[in-house]
Amino acid sequence: MDKEEFLKINVINDFISYISKKNYSINTYNSYLNDLYNFKIFIKKDLTKVTFEDVKDYLDYLNLKKEKPSSVRRKISSLKSFYKFLYKNGYIEKRDYPLTKVAYPKMEKRLPKFIYYNDLLEIINESTKDKDGVRDRLIIEMLYATGVRVSELVNIKINDIDFNNRRIIVLGKGNKERIVYYGEYAEEVLKEYLKTHERKNHNYLFVNAKGGKLTDRGVRYIIDNIMSKLSVKVHVTPHVLRHTFATDMLNNGCDIKVVQELLGHSSLKATEIYTHVTNEHLKKVYYECFPRRDRDE
Repeated sequence: MDKEEFLKINVINDFISYISKKNYSINTYNSYLNDLYNFKIFIKKDLTKVTFEDVKDYLDYLNLKKEKPSSVRRKISSLKSFYKFLYKNGYIEKRDYPLTKVAYPKMEKRLPKFIYYNDLLEIINESTKDKDGVRDRLIIEMLYATGVRVSELVNIKINDIDFNNRRIIVLGKGNKERIVYYGEYAEEVLKEYLKTHERKNHNYLFVNAKGGKLTDRGVRYIIDNIMSKLSVKVHVTPHVLRHTFATDMLNNGCDIKVVQELLGHSSLKATEIYTHVTNEHLKKVYYECFPRRDRDE
């Protein structure tokens, strides 16, 4: 069965209509469709006749393929959303819901990567050397100063910016608005940038070489290009700059709930991982610097 045939299945069609009204990002929308398509290809049966054993076989297959836990979790989440939709809309009975006993795989806790301030200054300095150095520096300054996600950054419009109070309204996950702030360094570059960059039929802040809206991929390419000329040990991405913002805020005494608000985390647990980063850093510095760390032989 190819993708075109799959999309013609009645229950899939109805589910597509349902998720289309949810204002999901295009990436989330495509993930749902791809996850369900791959599941259908594997089980080779009517999606309304699926059993717990079918799902278990599919998860065993994913484990044999050595799929990452994060990928398996996403696929389970897609299936749960789909089958809850089927139950609520009368396609299946409650007793036929096939994911009741399915648990999410445990995620390996990896501490977020961050960079030191000297590395940040090196990146900012390098960003100004390209022909579009003002824009590239503003990207770095804004990612670090605000802690926004790259998808939020490229969707900032000029009228979202309160220039007098140095704050920006950003549209985050789930279409939730929040306010973030930026400092004098970013303000200085922002003013210079607005004088030199024209927009073509749009009001987005960041533009590409042709004056069109800059994309997520464009930002990643710009940062990769800057990093290719430097010797910073950490692989720096837009998300690393977001991690660095959060880590530096906490290291400088900011209340964790304030950091949660600025990052747009719905749960405090998501923010608490940065306290582990700062604790690990403190521990490392302690063991490197404390003179009575080890007993003399």
